[in-house]
Amino acid sequence: MSKTPLEELGEPLYYIAANADQAGFPTPPNPHGQSLRTWVRSLGGMQKEALVVNAATGTAWRFACDEGKHLGGHNKAPNPLTYLSAGMISSYMNEITALAAQRQIELRELELVLENRYYREGDFRKGTMNSGARPPELTVNCEADCDDATLQTLLYEAVAAAPLNGLARGSHPSLFTLVHNGKVLTPSAVTHLDMEPFPNPCDNFPNLERLADSPAMPDLVKFMVEEGPAYEAFVRTRPETDATPGDITNLHMHSSCVMRSDGVKLIFKEQYGPGAPSWEFLSSEDGRAPDAASLISAGIGLCFMTQMGRYSHMAKLPLTGYSIIQDTHFSLGGASGGTGQAAVAQPVETHVYLDTDADDATAQKILEVGERTCFLHAFCRDDLKPLVRSGRRSRAA
Repeated sequence: MSKTPLEELGEPLYYIAANADQAGFPTPPNPHGQSLRTWVRSLGGMQKEALVVNAATGTAWRFACDEGKHLGGHNKAPNPLTYLSAGMISSYMNEITALAAQRQIELRELELVLENRYYREGDFRKGTMNSGARPPELTVNCEADCDDATLQTLLYEAVAAAPLNGLARGSHPSLFTLVHNGKVLTPSAVTHLDMEPFPNPCDNFPNLERLADSPAMPDLVKFMVEEGPAYEAFVRTRPETDATPGDITNLHMHSSCVMRSDGVKLIFKEQYGPGAPSWEFLSSEDGRAPDAASLISAGIGLCFMTQMGRYSHMAKLPLTGYSIIQDTHFSLGGASGGTGQAAVAQPVETHVYLDTDADDATAQKILEVGERTCFLHAFCRDDLKPLVRSGRRSRAA
């Protein structure tokens, strides 16, 4: 059996790049304290690779992405919505633990459970489909040495302080530039980013080198191991779901997160309707594993790339190559970053590069449908208030 493009690269799914700037992937400006620049290129089919450079840390994480077989993928790497769920729950854990420490509230046996739901309406082949996101649902299981009202206040304020909440709350339509066959076009059906497109350096991916003596731990991402106490605890968090295996219009991502004894977050994630492989993630803010903001930014860029590629394939449009450069601008976490403020974010800025054997109108249509069907650009576009609940009764000291 022939190898997939990801397998032919011979690289791990995740690694820290040692030479991002020298290889043509510079650090973005940082207006709010935590900006990330994400490059994504298609490797063929549904497989992609992304490099995410975080201006707050200087770290550049390389990620691989694939889709499930129902989308023509090979299940060789996590899909985009998996990245977003992992980054979101990791970010919530950062803020909850930091705020609890600041208020001297002890949270015992802390476990976060997150439900992300998305939907589709219309016909993809005809270019009439729209995608949307529903409000995230977060359950916090723990015992705490405070009363229930104090605990609930802490949870609400921690979620409001999470950087991604700056995109979830309010409407933030994404901004775009478009380059078609080397020609700069003004996007006609999405919001125009009023600047010249960046030079496209995505052919520089082969110049990346893995960081020697990397602090990254082994097994940063792997297929879920369906045994052991951690997996059994995850199974107990499974909710009832309205997404069925054959339903392609409703997707449900179910995730859990606990803090290991070494301070690294362990995340389990599975998908319902249609099913896709289940994954285990590690996440950390100190370089031992991918940070929350890098996972989030990778997910947004990878999801948009999937939708452009999928629409072009289904509509039989002659898309021969495509890539993006995406900037995301978040504030630091209100608790973890010490700002004491609710999160803020700017609209996502994306430079799109399409090579086709078609006219400019076709390129405009690919961009339009890609944005309209991207679940995670819908997440940014819609005003989504996370639903937060405590899963256990707190126990006053």
